[in-house]
Parts: sequence; C-alpha cells; structure tokens
Amino acid sequence: MPTSAVVFDLDGTLTTPMLDFDRIRREIGIEAGPILEAVQHMSPADRTRAESILERHERHAAENSTLHDNAREVVRALRRRGHPTAILTRNARRWVEVVLSKHAIEVDAVRTREDGAIKPAAEPVLDLCRRLHAEPAASWVVGDYLFDLQSGRLAGARTVLMIADAAPPAFADQADFIIRRLDELLRIIPPPNRDA
Repeated sequence: MPTSAVVFDLDGTLTTPMLDFDRIRREIGIEAGPILEAVQHMSPADRTRAESILERHERHAAENSTLHDNAREVVRALRRRGHPTAILTRNARRWVEVVLSKHAIEVDAVRTREDGAIKPAAEPVLDLCRRLHAEPAASWVVGDYLFDLQSGRLAGARTVLMIADAAPPAFADQADFIIRRLDELLRIIPPPNRDA
C-alpha cells in the first residue's frame, strides 16, 4: 500500500481557535476576505504595518494556545501506526514552532506561509506529500476551514473537517468526513500497511 500522510491544520484543528480574524481585519483595515491575500496587494508601508499587526496576534495566539482534547496523543498514535504527519498552516513558522514546542508535539514536516504557495492551493499538500514520500491520493488533510478542504481536494487527498462543538458550516459538504473530536481520526484512518 502507498504511504499515507496525515496533514493537519494548526489553529482551530490541533489547537482550540485562538485567532480572531474579524478583529485582525478591523485593525488592519480590511473589510472582508482572506487577510494574507489582501496584504499582498498593499503598498509597502501599509503591508509592513499589516504584517506587524498579524505578527502580534499570531504571537499572542501561539503563546496562549491550548490543544483540543487528545491532540498530542492522536498525532503520536498516527505516527506509531506508520503515518508521517505534517502541519500545514497560513501562519508564520516561528509561531508554529512555539506551539509545537509548548505542547510537545512532534511532526515529520511543517509548511507555513514563508514556504511558497498557501492554502487553498494544492501545491502545499503536494509538496508535503513529496517530502514525506507519501501518495496524495492515499493521504489525509485535517482542518477546520474551507481552505483546508479545498487544498486537500485539489491535491487529490481525502479531507476531514474538525468542527468540535460548533454547528457544521455551510461548506461541510465538501469534506469526506466530519469529526468533533480528534481521536475519531483513529477510527477513520486505517493503518497504512495493514495488508502488507
């Protein structure tokens, strides 16, 4: 069987939601829509200011982050089963590293916005699969937002939407699976070499 990677979003997926995107937009002066894409079209001075605001919020979120129940244990269990695991986030790398260190989470690869194309493009998932020697069609993308599902689907991976205690969002029908607890993944994702 081909190697199957499990690619996790970070904020709202492994951690409880920490970033208040509406507040960030208000501080930057963006009316609506994705923040990173809006920042790319700003003047150099406005972009510097916006990036400083975003950095402040990401730092606070990372330093005060809390995990969803069983997040660390689920990642460990998947790795023990032979699934390489990765973090795919639109956040900055330094704050991802803070979260992983704070909560003693070990993964096999990390991809952040500094690494090129970002979600919802397929390339981030395809890149992680290449790095982990995994087959995209056998792999899984787990996230809490539409961009996670789109990135996974465009790459040909199966997708899992983490909603915790929230009502299913309008885009939930785009996910292959919907979960409320991360340990549900251990029933959904089979051992990669069980028939070997």
